[in-house]
Amino acid sequence: MEAAWYGCATAPVEHLAGRLAGKLPQMPRPVLTASILRSATIAGACTLLAACASTATPVQSPTPDGPASAAASTTAVDAAAPTGWGPTVGELDEARALVAAWTPAQLAGQVIVGRWYGTDPAEAAGLVEELQLAGVQLAGANIVDESQVRATNEAVTAAFVRTGRDYPPVIGVDQEGGLVSHLAGITTELPAFADAGGAVAASPAGSQAVTAMTTAAALEVRDLGFTWIVAPDADVTVGSADVTIGSRSASQDPQVAAEAVAAAVQGYNDAGVVSTLKHFPGHGSATADSHETLPLIGAGMDELRQRDLVPFEAGIAAGAPAVMVGHLDVTALAPGVPSSMAPQTYQLLRDDLGFEGVTITDSLGMGGVAGVDSPSVAALLAGADLLLRPADTRLAHAEVTAAIESGAVPRARAQEAAARVVAIQRWQQRVAAATPVPDDAADQAAARVQALLAIVP
Repeated sequence: MEAAWYGCATAPVEHLAGRLAGKLPQMPRPVLTASILRSATIAGACTLLAACASTATPVQSPTPDGPASAAASTTAVDAAAPTGWGPTVGELDEARALVAAWTPAQLAGQVIVGRWYGTDPAEAAGLVEELQLAGVQLAGANIVDESQVRATNEAVTAAFVRTGRDYPPVIGVDQEGGLVSHLAGITTELPAFADAGGAVAASPAGSQAVTAMTTAAALEVRDLGFTWIVAPDADVTVGSADVTIGSRSASQDPQVAAEAVAAAVQGYNDAGVVSTLKHFPGHGSATADSHETLPLIGAGMDELRQRDLVPFEAGIAAGAPAVMVGHLDVTALAPGVPSSMAPQTYQLLRDDLGFEGVTITDSLGMGGVAGVDSPSVAALLAGADLLLRPADTRLAHAEVTAAIESGAVPRARAQEAAARVVAIQRWQQRVAAATPVPDDAADQAAARVQALLAIVP
């Protein structure tokens, strides 16, 4: 499926925009065209065509009686071809081959981003090594200052290497800007994402300013040892009734939010950091906080498509590597079931929006899923690739391992999830190696924040 859209790669930019417009009718053609042109700096315009996979022409393999040299050439081209979410086809194939021989415990570890309580780097590292976790995410309670953050990330990376894996761990942080800035006081202060939307709405230069700012900010965060930033927020806020997202959203206008999200994804990709669109299928209309309870989203599918899904479609088209699925009761999809544990949510994301990258749950220690038995198993079975910060990491690992061993979670589902995570970490490793962090990363980030704010009315 990953290669199904490569035949689109040679089409003119306007043609690509036209094809994407069929999938993203809410986005104006100029916005799509600009997004395609921006994408050329990372993987070429063809990366924007994951959303049109169902109508694209696949690359044809040589016939069995064709010349051996032609077959070898095609194989090489196919292996180097980019997917719509970062890794090459070859990197994804290598990841699948790697995890095929893993034990259930290894597979379980590779799909969990752990939680630990405290600030001791050794504790985080020990958890990663003991359970062979994909990595950890540092939250506010795990962060003291710059030296402690660096020590934690270095210890986790060293522990990950001791497990025999030759790619980087997932080391994430919520660093959206504004109210959600877990590195406050350590890295450059970023404005709320609403200011990114304000810049986009105010000027044709707004999108470039968003990309420049997110690139610089991501490089500064990467310098601390992080490989993931859990941003940008792709929700469309509905205003005062929205008690959770608010200024974390770029705009109440789906098209403005879409352009800001696409520009931010471009910036993170350029910096070699895995970004994460959130909170699919959209938290901006929720009138309750999923940290505390399971919010009800009563909008019908037409309304979701016209409002909530638009920025996610744009982010995916721009090459987003990961999408976070929220804990929401979306009645149009699976009434009464958290969206993070509803197969219908992942089907919408994969089949309708064409996303082929890593799906990650919102934190599994939140109130929105507090009443679910074995939430890690339920989410993996539904279609999640990464299970974020279970309330009890060791218990979650034991439950997932047992579910794979018993067949309650098919081994093929666990391997699919683990392979995607391995592949995106190999992409991160490759792009980061080619994109050094400048010595003046903090100064550049500060300058680009000011340049963006100068555009905002």
